[in-house]
Amino acid sequence: MKKIIEVVPYDANWPNIFEAEAAFIKKSLADNCVAIHHVGSTSVPGFAAKPKIDIIAVVRNLFFDKSQLEAIGYKYRGGFNIPLRRSFTIRTADRNINLHVFEENDPEIELNLLFRDHLRENPSARDEYALLKYKLIAEESSHQKNDSIYRGYTLGKHDFIQNILKKSGFNKYRFVLCTHTLEWAAAKHFRDTYFFGPHGIDDPYTWTFNHSEHAHLVLYQGTEIVAYAHIQFWPDQRAAIRIIATDSMARNQSFGSRFLTLIEKWLKNLGVKSIHAESRQTSLKFYLKNGYTEVPFNDPENHESDPNDVPVGKVL
Repeated sequence: MKKIIEVVPYDANWPNIFEAEAAFIKKSLADNCVAIHHVGSTSVPGFAAKPKIDIIAVVRNLFFDKSQLEAIGYKYRGGFNIPLRRSFTIRTADRNINLHVFEENDPEIELNLLFRDHLRENPSARDEYALLKYKLIAEESSHQKNDSIYRGYTLGKHDFIQNILKKSGFNKYRFVLCTHTLEWAAAKHFRDTYFFGPHGIDDPYTWTFNHSEHAHLVLYQGTEIVAYAHIQFWPDQRAAIRIIATDSMARNQSFGSRFLTLIEKWLKNLGVKSIHAESRQTSLKFYLKNGYTEVPFNDPENHESDPNDVPVGKVL
């Protein structure tokens, strides 16, 4: 078995590498920089880790010119599964860095700091996590991606991390692109429960789960998935909400509006100029409340519409 992932004993020089890199980043981002944090396993004294320094940069404006960081050696990598993250890396002999840039008050910042601090303060959790890491790297599947943007090693840590966050009281709202098997299971549950199941038909669009023109997202409150959305990207800088649904036990708590606002911010950053939906009569009030108006749907694929649905849209 060819091992791609390596976990090594703690290196006392890791904090020094972080401090040096943080100085470069602060200077590069200038007044846009609010804070720099050392996160991930290399930030936990005495803890075994992949020899890559994880850094969070907190900024006032997430949509800065990325050439500021490219000028000091960073390569832009996108956001992976977190839509409102900008990720950068350096891979040189003396600089092996993962840089995660978030706008201030993004809940992902608190999530990472809570997890880091829990490991720093709880030796038993630290030991349990170390055992899990060594178990995972011994498994061949941990070194493979298997149609995911992440290797099995990263996905295999999901449950442990979620349990720590729950113990730490993390309860913020965050949305992600479906990546883990539990997130895909949630996507299927929402689709079957609220859209296709009531009509007695099997979901005919599961092929969109692995298609570049479609995105599937879930909204978490803390560690619980409370909503799901299916977005389709259209030509001419347009996008369509094919499905947006909140769990029946979490309705009337503004989850849908929070989710929609986050999706719109993400799409606008991607260059999408307008977003469209075909609203059920029962959902029309939701869209109108969030600034949508009745406009032609103009589906470029000319799918047949339900005559009872109301076409709505919004300029981003």
